Amino acid sequence: MNALFQRVHQFDTLAFLWLHVNKRLPYRRSVRWISRTGDGYLYLVIALPVLIFEPVLGTAFFGAGAIAYALDVSLYLLLKNLIKRDRPAAAFDFYEAWITPSDQFSFPSGHTAAAFLFALLIAWFYPAFALPCYLWASLVGISRVLLGVHYPSDIAAGAVLGSVCALIGIYLQGWL
Repeated sequence: MNALFQRVHQFDTLAFLWLHVNKRLPYRRSVRWISRTGDGYLYLVIALPVLIFEPVLGTAFFGAGAIAYALDVSLYLLLKNLIKRDRPAAAFDFYEAWITPSDQFSFPSGHTAAAFLFALLIAWFYPAFALPCYLWASLVGISRVLLGVHYPSDIAAGAVLGSVCALIGIYLQGWL
């Protein structure tokens, strides 16, 4: 298994360096804004009105979300502290990220996990909004790589973590 992790890390390193060394794109401001939408405030701004004004599905949506986020945060912290993968700026002495991350380790991406968790909940309870939510969640994940605080596989792992936690939350809420 160690060989697999080494290959993934090699791919991640090459992809990250190609993006940040070879491609100098003027996207800092918009990427920061996209990343900030995944900070957590947006989830409550959407979930509370849904809970208050949509009596049937709103309660189930909010309950499944509360369960899923509790599980997501627990697993996220456990994985971060077990795996302890350094962020790109710590791995490359010639590189500095565009933002200061909230913690030391990069795997998995918590922003991406939360965004995909929210997107899956929206897709499950309100399918008409699934496509824009998944597009937004993908942009949040991509923004974390573009800002220099994550590798691509951190984003993939975050998407899987968030999606699995959402499904567990839906199941435990009794809607799966």
